[in-house]
Amino acid sequence: MVSYTGDVSPGGPPQTRKAGCVTITKVAVDPDMSNNAYLLHCEETDEVVLIDAAADAPTLLTLIGDRPLTAVVTTHQHWDHHRALAEVVAATGATVIAGAPDAAEITSQTGVAVDRTVTHGDRVAAGTCDLTVIALAGHTPGSIALFWEDDTGQGHLFTGDSLFPGGVGNTFGDAAAFESLIEDVSTKVFDVYGDDVWFYPGHGSDSTLGAERPHLAEWRERGW
Repeated sequence: MVSYTGDVSPGGPPQTRKAGCVTITKVAVDPDMSNNAYLLHCEETDEVVLIDAAADAPTLLTLIGDRPLTAVVTTHQHWDHHRALAEVVAATGATVIAGAPDAAEITSQTGVAVDRTVTHGDRVAAGTCDLTVIALAGHTPGSIALFWEDDTGQGHLFTGDSLFPGGVGNTFGDAAAFESLIEDVSTKVFDVYGDDVWFYPGHGSDSTLGAERPHLAEWRERGW
């Protein structure tokens, strides 16, 4: 198995890593948007959770295989993160989960009902393992991240488009939205979790909180 780096590209192979009872698979889809999708497979129950059915349903369904897909978590309402949602749900019957403020817009765009809305502090099961929901308003009103700590104490954080290597997500020139996002990321992520937490964004390469923490003041000052 290739060592996990988090560097994947559309059309290229996925990468997989062990995280305690969960195996994380990262795949990039759509050469134009290069979205990341993440499959979390519980080895104890064989159940799978998908974070962002972003595009290319055939690729996602092939990775899922005949294992039971129990849930698709959509990190936020933007169109590039749910283009394969309808096809994946139709094929698997998975429960659709999203942040409460974004749920209606996700349904409007996809025609897929959100079965469960979540808010800050809620839990999402990946088999026998529970991920914690972190609400990060700003990129969209209902953007969420998901945190999982494996049995070695290593933290894994799936950030959608709210946090990337080099800054928080785009707030499209909206000063109030940027202030909301930088404050939420600061207080709910960096003030809570340690430097060794590895995070997995909605596009591009991964990073750690320790690598990004020194730049928080710089991000706040530049306003994006």
